[in-house]
Amino acid sequence: MRQYETAFLITPKLEEEETEKLIEKMAEVVKKKKGKMVNIEKWGKRRLAYPIDKLDEAVYVFFHYEGDPDIPQELQRKFRQMETVLRYLTLKKDAQIQLRKKKKTGRGEKTKRAEERVVETAETEKNRKKQPEKPPEALPEVIEPEPEKLAEEKE
Repeated sequence: MRQYETAFLITPKLEEEETEKLIEKMAEVVKKKKGKMVNIEKWGKRRLAYPIDKLDEAVYVFFHYEGDPDIPQELQRKFRQMETVLRYLTLKKDAQIQLRKKKKTGRGEKTKRAEERVVETAETEKNRKKQPEKPPEALPEVIEPEPEKLAEEKE
């Protein structure tokens, strides 16, 4: 199963209850297609970078989900049918990239990491010293034609 992120903008003219119903309706599409909803982010009303349909604001919603490729296609089909959805975008996430959370580190961990870096740099310097330096390869000798021959060829 692939990971996807779908962002869509909803018109701010809708009531909050209607907006929630619309979000739930779109989340059900993922469930019906046997996908797994990982996270729903509701950013609320935000200012747009440029006006869309003479609107300066929109409600931002992000879906993070896993599933087959037919789920984003179905979501996009539904978005195109709705006038309340201003814009939408679906991204396929890489499997290796996960949402990372910052981990608080104590002083002891920071010093350990610093010591590890010092050890790594010392080892790499030793490896460089062990390898003998190769002399640069000699460039091929360029033979220039004599000026007398050049003059003869021009005539």
